[in-house]
Amino acid sequence: MERAELGRLLGGHATRAIRTVITETDATEFCAKFADAVAGTGEVFLSNPKGVESEREQFHALLASGDSLTAAPFGQSETGWLMIPTGGTSGSQRFARHDSGTISAAVTGFTKHFDLRRVNAVGGLPLYHVSGLMAWLRSVLTGGSYRHADWKEIEAGRYPVLTAQDDGWVLSLVPTQLERLLREAAAVAWLKKFRIILVGGGPAWSELLERAAVAQLPLALCYGMTETAALVTALKPEEFLAGQRNCGAALSHAPLIIDPDGTITIAGKSLFRGYYPGWRDTGVFVTEDIGGWDVHRRLTVLGRRDGVIITGGEKVNPTEVEAVLRGTGEFADVAVVGVPHAEWGSQVVAAYPVGREPDLRNVRDALTQQLARYKHPQRFAALPSWPQQEQGKLNRAEVARMIKESA
Repeated sequence: MERAELGRLLGGHATRAIRTVITETDATEFCAKFADAVAGTGEVFLSNPKGVESEREQFHALLASGDSLTAAPFGQSETGWLMIPTGGTSGSQRFARHDSGTISAAVTGFTKHFDLRRVNAVGGLPLYHVSGLMAWLRSVLTGGSYRHADWKEIEAGRYPVLTAQDDGWVLSLVPTQLERLLREAAAVAWLKKFRIILVGGGPAWSELLERAAVAQLPLALCYGMTETAALVTALKPEEFLAGQRNCGAALSHAPLIIDPDGTITIAGKSLFRGYYPGWRDTGVFVTEDIGGWDVHRRLTVLGRRDGVIITGGEKVNPTEVEAVLRGTGEFADVAVVGVPHAEWGSQVVAAYPVGREPDLRNVRDALTQQLARYKHPQRFAALPSWPQQEQGKLNRAEVARMIKESA
């Protein structure tokens, strides 16, 4: 699919902007501005409207650095014009390059996998996030219905009415959202009206999944990322209700390879074109995740190679948080780790050697000024011993174990 066709499907009116930055919080305004930008020819950036000042400064610096480097490779003027923010693992803001080609490939793979002619979606995730954006675009590209839903309204018990559709309705949730909805009988009754409930963005804990299974919810556990235009594997609802608890088989558009060391490597047409302002060579994308197949070629994600913490569907780089904590001067040493949590999946915890107590007011002030709220440690733990390996490297697994034992 070419960009002009996507712009037409979105109902956009072409703009002459060289670059469009979309920060609208209102869904209607976001969709209108996005449609017009796609119908034009300039770069399109999606941005978190709730980012802290330091992240906005990073964003503007990134734009300036790319002014002379953003031209597409020769013969590829249709590629890489859509920049979707990704947490990544570097601790700094990044944007994955996508376009109508990567998006349409992801939509085609999605419809084939779930045997859908049209995708009718309720969008409860932010539109600037790849999962929220793709929920809308799947509906647009297949001629389905889309309803944006404010998560706070859903959480308050005001659920969108689902009119009868031949292909049913699809909803995307992160595990934390599912946890909260399962607490209310009315929410569970509403969830049972969906044909597919996609659950991704982080690991879902066993107790949560068993409660969903008892409620007979049609969950589709999935695996994907911004770099792949959302999911590339998915468990079908009937598999979940039959007892499977993995991330399912690969979608047709995105073959996966598990390297000998367990690293997940992805190929296919929905792969991003590079991190702005750079470009990525065509070919496979080596992730930071490790996993394995079962006998039916269904994926189980076993963890991350880089230690990134996924809490409530958001990625937190512990190195980035540790740098801010050390910058306060309140810690002789500090380590940030993720520990299992019944609601968030993982909880961000900052550990430090027992002794001098930090002034947590100063610490929290620094965190508020420099990091988005979801990156803040939810707990601070003083450890009676500091587990270092023989070569002086911190044993993070032991830190996490000690925190769990002290809870």
